[in-house]
Amino acid sequence: MDRIERCKQKFAELFGDTDFSAFTTDPDFTDIMNNFIFGDVFYRGKLTDKQRELITLVVLTTNQTLGEVKVHVKVALNIGLTPIEIKEALYQCAPYIGFPKALNAIYQANEAFKEMNISLPVESQKQVTEDNRFEEGLKVQKSIFGDVIDKMQENTPKNQKHIQEYLSAMCFGDFYTRSGLDVKMRELLTLCIISTLGGCESQVKAHVQGNLNVGNNKELMIEAITQCLPDMGFPRTLNALNCVNEIIPEK
Repeated sequence: MDRIERCKQKFAELFGDTDFSAFTTDPDFTDIMNNFIFGDVFYRGKLTDKQRELITLVVLTTNQTLGEVKVHVKVALNIGLTPIEIKEALYQCAPYIGFPKALNAIYQANEAFKEMNISLPVESQKQVTEDNRFEEGLKVQKSIFGDVIDKMQENTPKNQKHIQEYLSAMCFGDFYTRSGLDVKMRELLTLCIISTLGGCESQVKAHVQGNLNVGNNKELMIEAITQCLPDMGFPRTLNALNCVNEIIPEK
């Protein structure tokens, strides 16, 4: 199949018979967009459609393109992702983009769930208590980044140590420990989130190493960043790839 035929086939698999008004008002633009996304990018590499949709959801959430979040929640359900997996991907955005923006996307997901007759709330995936969230978060943080975490905390000025404690307890304790998505998927989604934000190159590099440490190889990271491209554009895609190549040079 050529890419136009691939686009038609993939679009039908994902969206079914959904009607989009832009197809009639801006046909040239939508042809360029859809043929690139669904004829090129969706067929690049070995990511599953489920992985691609989780990546798309966190990038859309980071960009606050909220109408598209609702559309892609329905797509995600259509291809077999569970409400829990969808919610966990959206929750994973919160430490990086802030709670209000994550909530904006969650509200859109909830609307989609209601329209699909899915009961809310979904089953809790919480795995920590108020007493152990810091310790369990620190364990996960160290499993991803190694001994550098101890050095980072030791070298942090006293008046800023609370930020490092919040990072361990909230980002890694409250979110990374949750079930619904495993650590490998969470770390891959985090790489996509901070790549989309832009201006976070030092954190992108850290999470490239983190992805390696949890078992995500360079090929998978490049495929994930490629999947982000249609929604975050070339400048941030190229910046993210530069970070990957700096941490994992081409042989």
